[in-house]
Amino acid sequence: MTATKKISYVLTAAFIVILYFLIFLLNQSGVLGRYELGIMNIICINIILAVSLNVTVGCLGQITLGHAGFMSIGAYTASLFMKSGVLQGLPGYIASLIVGGIIALLVGIVIGIPGLRLKGDYLAIITLAFGEIIRVLIEYFDFTGGAQGLTGIPRYMDFTTIFVITILSVIIMYSIMTSRHGRAVLAIREDEIASDAVGINTTYYKVFAFALSAMFAGIAGGMYAQNMGNITAKYFNYNNSINILVMVVLGGMGSFTGATLSAIVLTILPEVLRGFDQYRMIVYALLLIFMMIFRPTGLLGRKEFQITKIIDFIRVKIKGNKDSGGRLNE
Repeated sequence: MTATKKISYVLTAAFIVILYFLIFLLNQSGVLGRYELGIMNIICINIILAVSLNVTVGCLGQITLGHAGFMSIGAYTASLFMKSGVLQGLPGYIASLIVGGIIALLVGIVIGIPGLRLKGDYLAIITLAFGEIIRVLIEYFDFTGGAQGLTGIPRYMDFTTIFVITILSVIIMYSIMTSRHGRAVLAIREDEIASDAVGINTTYYKVFAFALSAMFAGIAGGMYAQNMGNITAKYFNYNNSINILVMVVLGGMGSFTGATLSAIVLTILPEVLRGFDQYRMIVYALLLIFMMIFRPTGLLGRKEFQITKIIDFIRVKIKGNKDSGGRLNE
């Protein structure tokens, strides 16, 4: 590991710690109340959803419209686990998210193996149908609460825990997508035929990326359910999947930084426009349209915001100033 990378990791960690303590101090001073912290929790959940969908849409290059389906699987699995009373408190919360993520991962593998044989619009239709089938099944069974939804879910709204889980989730997904396995997924996105020709197991890596995306969607679903305390299947319809897809497209398909920034903006924006109750959805839609007209690649395209570039720029400037000073002295 180079010295520049070490410095960038330290600076990134320092920024995250400073951000957390800033939010903590604002909460302690009364600037951020319960409502604002609730919005912060939803932002964290949406970041995991956007970044996880970015793995499939941005890194793998496959459009899916069933992300809310995986979210619903994780939400109901985690909720039923907590209602069973096997574990309580923080251990139960963590265990429920793990169980919800694993179940979503398994369903992702089952759907991904046959579904990923298709591409483009066909895959989008398959995943859209899958999401709607899951929603109908949830409303059909009694143990999920049926059409009335699931109520009485033990609530867990601790911002510190949710913030840490969000950071760890993004780090894990980013690390995997920048590893050898991630480079194989990116190669499939660029040219699947060439990737297969050089020996990359395209079927395995497509299902791998799809299942990874589904697992973290399930974790986000479990966090959402316990943050709200009650859930209904109607929330996990195709509109929710499209909203998550909009976050990825607006941030830039393939950019983890872009997906994170977009999730933050698109979560806060509807709340800011809540005062314009009759017009806020029109303003929201117009902003998205203008964004796609003037910046069709999204906020960052496929680029990432990297501290290493800033460090290298500063080093070049410092070195240039030293060289200039030395020449003047001569």
